[in-house]
Amino acid sequence: MTRETRDFKRKPKSGPSQTKSHFSGKKSCPFSGPDAIAIDYKDARTLSRFVTERGKIMPRRITYVTPKAQRGLSIAIKRARYIALMPYVSK
Repeated sequence: MTRETRDFKRKPKSGPSQTKSHFSGKKSCPFSGPDAIAIDYKDARTLSRFVTERGKIMPRRITYVTPKAQRGLSIAIKRARYIALMPYVSK
């Protein structure tokens, strides 16, 4: 019985993923800052950016909205649905 020595050290990756830098910058909340959009339940076009095709409200990790703005956004979407400016479910 002979024992083989194995090299478990990680080898540096090579290829197209290591040659380019994938820095995309920090995403910011569209509802905060100097050029902020106001959250308004009557603005269905803006609210529809934060709703999926199926009518579900998108999570913060996808939309990069602050917690306070996410709460206001969900309330505005629910109000717009209630007065029939936005659909509950899309076809």
